[in-house]
Amino acid sequence: MPNQLDICVEGAIARVFLNRPEVRNAFDDATIAELTKAFTALGNEAGVRVIVLGAHGKAFSAGADLNWMRAMAGYTWEQNHADASRLADMLWAIYSCPVPVIARIHGDCYAGGVGLAAACDIVVASEGVHFCLSEAKLGLLPGTISPYVIRAMGEQAARRYFVTAERFSAAEAHRIGFVHELCAAELLDARVDELARAAAANGPQAVQACKRLVQDMAGRPITTELRDDTARRIADIRASDEGREGVRAFLEKRTPGWTA
Repeated sequence: MPNQLDICVEGAIARVFLNRPEVRNAFDDATIAELTKAFTALGNEAGVRVIVLGAHGKAFSAGADLNWMRAMAGYTWEQNHADASRLADMLWAIYSCPVPVIARIHGDCYAGGVGLAAACDIVVASEGVHFCLSEAKLGLLPGTISPYVIRAMGEQAARRYFVTAERFSAAEAHRIGFVHELCAAELLDARVDELARAAAANGPQAVQACKRLVQDMAGRPITTELRDDTARRIADIRASDEGREGVRAFLEKRTPGWTA
């Protein structure tokens, strides 16, 4: 069986591309297993500071593979639960990856493909992209992807697109905040690379800490405990070797050591 993914590491930037163009990068159990393995490994690989998630072919992802769906039609509840749990673990591997993940979206992005994009930290899409949370059309629901999609597009937008299962444009995805950057198709790679280089140029420990900070602080009430948590985090990083080097480099008007 050919690899479901095309993985390339160039310096501080890793690229993970779905590699099933013949089925519009629909994913099955093998794809899910490879994605989980790839993001777990790359997130802990020394030197990797940013991961780009993209796809080959005409679409980012059409969601679930039809043959996989046919097999699931005969599953018991226990088999369905185990299968969905593997998908949930894959999404968590992307979302919790220590380094930032940039989604490079082109073509169609449907169902589970929307979940893949939502699990990433930055989403860049070309202007011709269409999104669709199509599960309700099949009598299903976007269960495992819902925590990430709701965080990424907001509760109000999710109320609509979960229940209507209608297609929406890249422009609409950008308007509701699901997509961070919208650009012409011919500029997609350049813009993704620009963002990847920007993140990779920053303090690697600081970038990872910033990612955790957003995930840990979002939606929490500002309590005494939370304020102390934030104070401890900044004290930890100020006292770290990287934090001390960054401040010294700024004051001395030189390039910090991590960019060498």
